[in-house]
Amino acid sequence: MKHIAPFLIICLLLSGCNDPGKTKVQETSPSFQTTSYDDLVLLFNEWRSFENPPLLDGAPDYTKATFEKRWSEFKELQSQLKAIDTTQWSVENQVDWMIVWAEMNGYDFNHNILKPWVRDPAFYNVVWTYKSDVPAHEGPTNHGTTELWTYQFPLSESERSRFIKDLQVIPPFYRQAKQNLTGNARDLWVTGIRDIKNQSDVLATLRSRPGVSDDTELTSVINEAIQATDDLVSWLSDQSASKTGPSGIGKENYTWYLQNVHLVPLTWDDEVMLLKRELARAWTSLKLEEHRNRSLPELVDANSPEAYDKMADEAAKSLIDFLDQQDIVTVKPYFDPALREHLGAFVPKEERNFFVIGEHYDPRTLYSNFYHWFELARMDVEPHKSEIRKGPLLYNIFDSRNEGTATAVEEMFMQAGLYDDSPRTKEIVYIMIAQRAARGLGSLYAHSNEMTMEEAGGIHSEYTCLLYTSDAADESSSGWGGVGGGWG
Repeated sequence: MKHIAPFLIICLLLSGCNDPGKTKVQETSPSFQTTSYDDLVLLFNEWRSFENPPLLDGAPDYTKATFEKRWSEFKELQSQLKAIDTTQWSVENQVDWMIVWAEMNGYDFNHNILKPWVRDPAFYNVVWTYKSDVPAHEGPTNHGTTELWTYQFPLSESERSRFIKDLQVIPPFYRQAKQNLTGNARDLWVTGIRDIKNQSDVLATLRSRPGVSDDTELTSVINEAIQATDDLVSWLSDQSASKTGPSGIGKENYTWYLQNVHLVPLTWDDEVMLLKRELARAWTSLKLEEHRNRSLPELVDANSPEAYDKMADEAAKSLIDFLDQQDIVTVKPYFDPALREHLGAFVPKEERNFFVIGEHYDPRTLYSNFYHWFELARMDVEPHKSEIRKGPLLYNIFDSRNEGTATAVEEMFMQAGLYDDSPRTKEIVYIMIAQRAARGLGSLYAHSNEMTMEEAGGIHSEYTCLLYTSDAADESSSGWGGVGGGWG
């Protein structure tokens, strides 16, 4: 799972810097005039159908020739949108128009600037093992993914057919990738190889799933997918030495994308300022909280599966009861089951990552962020009445709403009293805020090509690692020391 700072569009680190002026919606003579909201809905459906690319040998077609061939059709759709007069519409309907406008801007931006199918090998990752905690995958994702988490093994006959069809996309798609990937973004190239390598490992594990080893056809399809994946990794590795260019999109492009696709009225410089302020605020608040709690006993982490399960169950009850009893939000029947599907499991201390460490001291710190799952359940159970808004928005436009809310409520719930029964837990929340701010700053500098991804990661590591110490004698004054040490 990814955890993203509310002021940062992390998925932008995917291309080189070009002229942002190329992505502006051009004024064209509308082919028709209308004031009908129904016409917007019809256009939306036509646009969504267009946005899904045609197939080439059974795989999504991202070839240069196809993009160029379809460009005039896109511009006509854009022109039709601009010809809709929304002057007399309700605010709600005007928002729907703006969403379609932003999505088309996203396509425009991807076509002219981002070009992940050209610059980023990770774009060709097909097999996804987990369900995203946002309405769609974070960052640019191809249209031919295999959502492995949707399958139950052994497969039913219908699911077997769907699974085979999914995996058969991989060989032709990777033949196409070798033609499309002509970019020069070194950092993206290197990290993309890692993602494709991981897919090969995931595919290999499929052969041990129930009902697979005795299925000759299915095994053959899996083996062909593994071979195609390994061949792509080998090709990418051979090409990597020649990749020397930057990977960031540049400040101006970042700002244009932020304002015209994500509809956030900020600039790259604004976000840098905000994240610097957040980092300083988090550090200051952490130190004040540590001082306040200096006489309290340290938190104790779960040290066994049984201890973790008990802690997780109590934390889930505590969060749901708090939201309900304190009138924080209207708690719906689907909240509790949505949360309980993601309570996690015990992880040995030496294997815990950043967020899992906090989860083993007080799971509520992470479960608050799991507000994501309430939102996704709401989309399933109570979909928006608008045809335009009831499903995932394209180009991660949902991130300000989903990621922003899920991150913000961590501190909001704390300030509203969630941890009145455990004051030291507040230290975890401030550590998480500082971690996100540091990561966000590093990403912004990488976007502007002022740092490589490795250098940007250094900012993240520096301002995160300083939040803990392994020296027990120093624990009382350093970040995770107050809650038990070991924050890495």
